[in-house]
Amino acid sequence: MIDNFFITKNKTIKEAMRIINLNQHKCLVVVDKYNKLIGTLSDGNIRRALLKNYNLDDKINNIYNKNPKFIFKKKLTKEKLKNLFLKKNFDIIPILQDNRKVIDVTYWSKVFNFEQKINKEKNFKQNVSVVIMAGGEGTRMKPFTNVLPKPLIPINDKPVIKHIMDKFKIQGISNFIFTINHKAEIIKAYFKELKSENKIRFINEKTPLGTAGSLKVLQNKINNSFFVINCDTIVNINYKDLYDFHLKSKNMITIIASAKEHRIPYGVCNLSATGQLKNIEEKPKFNFLASAGIYVVHPTVLKIIPKNKKFDFPELIIAAKKKKIKIGVFPIDDNSWSDIGQWSEYKKTLNLLGYNDE
Repeated sequence: MIDNFFITKNKTIKEAMRIINLNQHKCLVVVDKYNKLIGTLSDGNIRRALLKNYNLDDKINNIYNKNPKFIFKKKLTKEKLKNLFLKKNFDIIPILQDNRKVIDVTYWSKVFNFEQKINKEKNFKQNVSVVIMAGGEGTRMKPFTNVLPKPLIPINDKPVIKHIMDKFKIQGISNFIFTINHKAEIIKAYFKELKSENKIRFINEKTPLGTAGSLKVLQNKINNSFFVINCDTIVNINYKDLYDFHLKSKNMITIIASAKEHRIPYGVCNLSATGQLKNIEEKPKFNFLASAGIYVVHPTVLKIIPKNKKFDFPELIIAAKKKKIKIGVFPIDDNSWSDIGQWSEYKKTLNLLGYNDE
């Protein structure tokens, strides 16, 4: 639907993120009340705004691109569209009438076939690995995890670990490294029976090494920046965009963070320095970026992880900050992330994966 590409400049960043999620083409067309083109808004524009401390409730009027690229219908040819996409690497191109009214929006899969779309994004994937942290006990999911290891908790017809792998696989990434400890033999048995076509390796922790300690084994054995993801984290994102962001920003660690909004359901008392009531703020809202349990890590970071010692990712971040290692943040919409490691998120995960909970 073309409406899933339209937004007006008085809408909020939160609304823009919701619509971009619907169209799945990483960009919106900003129009006036007559549907005339006034700009475009990309997920990159939104990401940069959030990193500059814009709030989800802020309007998009200060962050959208006011010099958009477009093509008039009377000049439209398939060859012109192909050249624009290939040379400029646009996500979408608005098609206008002479009065600048937007009558259509075109994108890669409309102009090229599916094979070309895949090949456009494949050049980085052959040597990229995904480390899946699968060694935890899953205490938040008991009593289920008394029987099954957390990575094998089923979501409809397959374990959560398979859902995670499939989301990478569909984007061409098939090199997986699992860190395992709790019920490790059950996890190995699952993959042996699965007979996966993916390249799979295991890091078997003799004792629990935390969410980062086991990565030490990869030092001098991995050459490119790699993904690290918790085995209970489901995300709907374009991994090429994330990887490109990491490389272009020259980050050593990139943290994927979910843009969240939390409303306190009470009146909040604000006090003066002497403890007197200044005012009561009714049901205030707070916007923040929450770490989503997925990272991109450069191999040089592995040097600062201690050997054979329990070491969690927050500790790694602190140690990296002390050494002035560059750490970036890649914001995503809250609806693109679910933490299956807690029961309250289970229903959300079903929706994220396109299932219902019946």
